[in-house]
Amino acid sequence: MYLVTHSENATSADNQQERLSPWWIVGFTDGEGCFSVSRFRNSTTSSGYQTLYEFVITQGEKSRSAIEAIKSYFGCGHIYINHRHDNHHHDLLRYCVRRQDDLRNIIIPFFKKYRLQTTKKAQFELFCKKIKEAESSTTRRQSPAKRDKI
Repeated sequence: MYLVTHSENATSADNQQERLSPWWIVGFTDGEGCFSVSRFRNSTTSSGYQTLYEFVITQGEKSRSAIEAIKSYFGCGHIYINHRHDNHHHDLLRYCVRRQDDLRNIIIPFFKKYRLQTTKKAQFELFCKKIKEAESSTTRRQSPAKRDKI
């Protein structure tokens, strides 16, 4: 893992953000990350559908420290374990951010500041567009009185 120091004494720095390079996270995401929008049936919603927005990085159990460092850097999301039974013989970890406030206020601004370098950039731009459309749609559905309070 590449560490970049922004302080005089990185070895004693308690803050992971002071030690983990944002560009390392960009590279890791370019290789192992995903921005996804899924829509599925949900009878409990008024439209009958629910949309799920996710930022995900997957990695094998052996790279747990990398996934934990990224989670610590962003300060949001969860790490899920997939106890897979394939030829890899070890679990798959999935760092996932689904909370829309975290996506809008942490993840999206990060990747707008530190641009992805691969074709994942186009995936990210589409992801941002879909979240913005959802936000606009929610605002339009609210009554004028509720809109004024936002």
